[in-house]
This record gives sequence, C-alpha cells and structure tokens, in this order.
Amino acid sequence: MITLAQRIEELRTQRGMSRPGLSAALGLPKNAIEKFETGRQTPNQKQQEKLAAYFGVSIFYLRGESDDRTRQESWLEGAYQEDPVQSPPPRREPRSSAQSVGGEGTVFDSFLRSAPFQELVRTMVLEVLRSPEGQELLSRTVRRELDRQN
Repeated sequence: MITLAQRIEELRTQRGMSRPGLSAALGLPKNAIEKFETGRQTPNQKQQEKLAAYFGVSIFYLRGESDDRTRQESWLEGAYQEDPVQSPPPRREPRSSAQSVGGEGTVFDSFLRSAPFQELVRTMVLEVLRSPEGQELLSRTVRRELDRQN
C-alpha cells in the first residue's frame, strides 16, 4: 500500500513541481512539503484537503487508501440523476448452505445488519457530508430538487 508521503511526492513529480514550489502554491511554509514527503510531519486535515483539491484527487487517493483518483463530488453526483433509469429486477440465485446464516440471508447480509458496521458507515457518511465537497453537493442537490418542484 502506498503511503500519504509517497502519494504527495508522486503527484508533485507528475506535475514537475519542486517541493518549495508546491508549498508556495498551497500557501504553506517553504519546507512543509519536504516534511510531508519525508514523513517527518503529517499534513493536517485542512492541508490534506488543500493538497487533494490542488491535484484534483480524492482524499482517499491522496492518503493511499484507494487507487481511484475520483473526487467525491464526481462520483456522488453520478448517483443523482434527473430522470430515473429503469433497471431490470435483480435475478435471484439459489443460495447454498454455505451462504446462509440461520436461514436469514447471506453472511454479507448479517454483516450489513450488524450495529458496529452500521455505526461505521453512519460516521463515514456524516464525515463526507460535513466536508466542503459534501456541503457543496448537498447544496446543489437541494437547489435542483427545489427547482424541479417549482
């Protein structure tokens, strides 16, 4: 797995920028990027958001948690469609006994219903919605919906 420090260096070199140049572009102290890339300092949340926005990547990609560069607003906006698309109903495959848990669905279904998983998802969704990108997306979605109703 790639680290945050490695990802910052990779993105900076792809742009052909120097460490002081990137620091200046982001309004950070001259040696901040050097500290981030060498692992002597970890950028705080606001600095990570600046870096991600500057390079046009998601926070998850910047942190090395994903190989998908897609920014949050890109994939979240894709979920909102003006005209719903009709999709065929899902096919039901017969379940094997290895997939069932007490006759109540699959192991995955049990996992999805677990309180710790639901709390984790809730926390993550709230964190995304509280981010600047999440606030902007909510604002645009509400505006579209209000325009559509009027």
